[in-house]
Amino acid sequence: MSRTHRLHPAWIVAAVAFVALVGAAGFRATPAVLLHPLHAEFRWPLGVISAAVSVNLVLFGLTAPFAAALMERFGLRRVVASALLLVAAGSGLTVFMTASWQLILCWGVLVGLGTGSMALSFVATVTGRWFVGRRGLVTGVLTAGSAAGQLVFLPVLAVVVRDHGWRSAALIVAGAALAVVPLVWFLLRDHPADLGVLAYGATEPMPPAAQDGRGAAARALGALGAAARTRPFWLLAGGFAICGATTNGLVGTHFIPAAHDHGMPQTTAAGLLALVGLFDIAGTIASGWLTDRVDSRLLLGAYYALRGASLLVLPSLFAASAHPSMLVFIIFYGLDWVATVPPTVALCREYFGANGAIVFGWVYASHQIGAAVAATGAGVIRDQLGAYAVAWYVAGGLSVGAALLSLLLRRDRGGVPLPVREPVVAAGWRLREP
Repeated sequence: MSRTHRLHPAWIVAAVAFVALVGAAGFRATPAVLLHPLHAEFRWPLGVISAAVSVNLVLFGLTAPFAAALMERFGLRRVVASALLLVAAGSGLTVFMTASWQLILCWGVLVGLGTGSMALSFVATVTGRWFVGRRGLVTGVLTAGSAAGQLVFLPVLAVVVRDHGWRSAALIVAGAALAVVPLVWFLLRDHPADLGVLAYGATEPMPPAAQDGRGAAARALGALGAAARTRPFWLLAGGFAICGATTNGLVGTHFIPAAHDHGMPQTTAAGLLALVGLFDIAGTIASGWLTDRVDSRLLLGAYYALRGASLLVLPSLFAASAHPSMLVFIIFYGLDWVATVPPTVALCREYFGANGAIVFGWVYASHQIGAAVAATGAGVIRDQLGAYAVAWYVAGGLSVGAALLSLLLRRDRGGVPLPVREPVVAAGWRLREP
């Protein structure tokens, strides 16, 4: 075999996946800056608008495991390109809506299905196929793509909404999603074998996924059925449901309205939430690095416990301006935002082997169900009590509970031997023999 030191194609695939995740993240960031403009224009209660966000979050989560199976059957490129087109359609069509059911259809259904097809099960699929070495680190980098999308879009969208209205913001997101489609179509590849190379860090070809003749839906449901009979699945799913409730559902959707309630301008609050995305990039990449070196169970326990402590103090930090204490919270919470993903992906792969990406899709579905409950619940709390404080305190307590669930995970899987730890191999890559 010959060796080459050119850039391994896995890094090109990872870069394209990162850009696709950034594009998909744009509309997921938009609800935070559109809640008040939609409420002001249409007079819909915040609970109703939050319900549309909840539909988006639920479909985002429930689509993920089926998307992972579809990627096995039809390939990454076709599924991701189709998903971006759905995001663009859902975002663009909102400019014509006049009733709340249309918001649920466009914002909830179309965008939920599209972004769900590029959920973190997409990350698990890419890293599982293309990487052996640096897998945890790359998982962290790709996971940070969603945070980068939030970072890129939120401040821009907040200014656009303020100066040109929410419809212009929706069209910008649609255009950004469309712009990524050609990149995905021409550069994203399904398997290393398609280019005649090994996965990054591999010393031999990875075994192909088992083909049992079932469709994507049957395979996804079969993986769920097998995983649901195990204790680790429910512990992981329970913790990740709380993760979703305390990030996308609560902070991602309601931080800006909550800050606005205390006199903070929407653009300032959007900038703070974008800073969460900035520090999340660093936190998630660091978490990926740690996942390659530290027991993932301990990492999850620490992440959730620290998150709970920060949420319990948040209600006392809201003010009309971004004072230093709030900035400390933003930095801390940003570092912890989705740092939970790399260790959770690693544990799904450890416990469920070849079905790890699909099972992670179901675990991520629980994340989004938790987010949906929190998005609607916090909106109802605000409508009924006139403030968000109760929502923050409940979320803090739940995060402490998630830490306990994570620490209950055991290395022993009920007598089933754990897979052999992947060997540390050279970072170079080798061409297959002709």
